[in-house]
Amino acid sequence: MGYRNESENGDLSADLMDELRKIIDRHRGDRSALIQVLQEAQILYGYLPLEVQKEVALGLGVPVAEVYGVVTFYSFFSLHPKGRNKVSICLGTACYVRGANLVLERFEKELGIRSGECTPDRKFSIDACRCIGACGLAPVIMINEDVYGRVTPDEIPGILAKYKEG
Repeated sequence: MGYRNESENGDLSADLMDELRKIIDRHRGDRSALIQVLQEAQILYGYLPLEVQKEVALGLGVPVAEVYGVVTFYSFFSLHPKGRNKVSICLGTACYVRGANLVLERFEKELGIRSGECTPDRKFSIDACRCIGACGLAPVIMINEDVYGRVTPDEIPGILAKYKEG
């Protein structure tokens, strides 16, 4: 996955913007390609900042509001950078009643970020979700594609150590 590349002034890098324009050019004016273009843009940047959304809207001939609506409707799109290691903590009913909120608090403490944020080094991001589909193992977390069940707050440092080394 690509990650946002910022210049010293905080603007999106020209190289990535050139790549984005190539993606858009393959679909210029084709409103039906919006989701496909957004997916490719997110792979390129790691998320979909407003500047990218504006460029996609311009290239496909759709309003920025429509692009933003699609980005915020579908959960696989992100408005914020994600870490290389994506931590998802299930806060569905079964997980919550078994202490998932305490697991989330411990992750936030260990990583120094809150749910929805990414560490400055982009190694980790944390997101609360509603159901992972493993209610019998509550509380459940996922890190990337790895599922951990019956997690306790005291296990978090050991779990994170596996990903900090990699």
